[in-house]
Amino acid sequence: MLRIFKTNEGTLKQLEDIEENVWVNLTNPSPEEIAFVACQTGIETNDIKASLDDEEASRIEVENKYTLILIDVATKETRHGNEFYTTMPLAIILTEKAIVTVCLEDTIVLKPFMMEKVKEFSTAKKSRFLYQILYSSTTVYQNCLRTINKKREAIEARLSKHTKNSDLIELHELETTLVYFATSLRVNGVVLDKLTRNERIKSYPEDRDLLDDVIIENKQAIEMSGIYRDIINGTRELFASVIDNTLNSVMKLLASITVVMSIPTIISGLYGMNVNTDGMPFAHSDYGFLIVCMITLVICFITLLILKKKKLL
Repeated sequence: MLRIFKTNEGTLKQLEDIEENVWVNLTNPSPEEIAFVACQTGIETNDIKASLDDEEASRIEVENKYTLILIDVATKETRHGNEFYTTMPLAIILTEKAIVTVCLEDTIVLKPFMMEKVKEFSTAKKSRFLYQILYSSTTVYQNCLRTINKKREAIEARLSKHTKNSDLIELHELETTLVYFATSLRVNGVVLDKLTRNERIKSYPEDRDLLDDVIIENKQAIEMSGIYRDIINGTRELFASVIDNTLNSVMKLLASITVVMSIPTIISGLYGMNVNTDGMPFAHSDYGFLIVCMITLVICFITLLILKKKKLL
C-alpha cells in the first residue's frame, strides 16, 4: 500500500502524487508501487525492497542521491495461539525530494505521525523526522519490554497456585522475544552511532539533541532487556525448584502412606497363614478379631504421629 503525506501549516494531509517535501509510506508494497516510487525519487528498487526481507540486517548506506537507514522495530506476532513480540526491518530513505519509509506491515512506530500526535512534526524537516522515527522506535521497544515484564509477573503470581505447561511455554516465548529485542537494539545502536558521524544528513543543533536522546533511550532499552531476561531466567529456575519441591513432598507423602498401610497388611498376612492357631494371640477369644483390629489401628496411629513429628507428613 502506497500513501503520500505532507504537512501544511501543522496539519498532515494525504496526497495523490509525490511532490517536494513529502513523506512516502510504503506498506508491503506491490511491484508497481515500488517501480513508481523508484521512478519518482531515483531510489534503486533493491534498496526499496531491502526492508521486505525479515532477515535483512540494520545498516546505513549512502548513495549519490539518497541515504538508506535500515533498523529493526518491534512488532506483534502470534505464537502458540498467544500474542507475543518480535522484530522486523523498517527502511527510512532520505532523498532531496522526499522521505520514504518501507515496511512489511503497518507499524506502531509510524502511527503517531499519521495520527498527528508528534510535536513539531514536519515532512519538510527530514533529519528531524528521521530522528523522531528513531525515538518512536525506542519508545515502542521500552513499552513492549514493560508489557513483557507484566506478563512475567502474572505468570509468577500463578506459580504459587499451580504450574502449567502453558506457563512454561509462555515464559520461554517471552525469553525468546527478549533475545530478539536485545540483538536488534544492539545493532540499532551501531546505526545510531554511525548517524552521529554522518555528515550527509543535514541537521540542526536541536536535531542533534534529539539524536542524543535516541541514543540514551536505546541504551536504556538494551539494559531493560538484559535485566528482564535475567529475571525470567530466575523465574524459570524458581519454576524448576517449585516442581522439584512439589515432587519431593508428594514422594514423602506416598512413602508415609505406604509405611502406614504396610502395618495392617503384615498383621493380616500373619493371621492369614495356614498354621496351628494355638500359638496365635487371641485366636481362641470371641473378641479376637476385634482386638487385633484395634491393636492394628493403635500401631498405625502411633506410626502416623512419629511420621508427623519427623515432618514426613
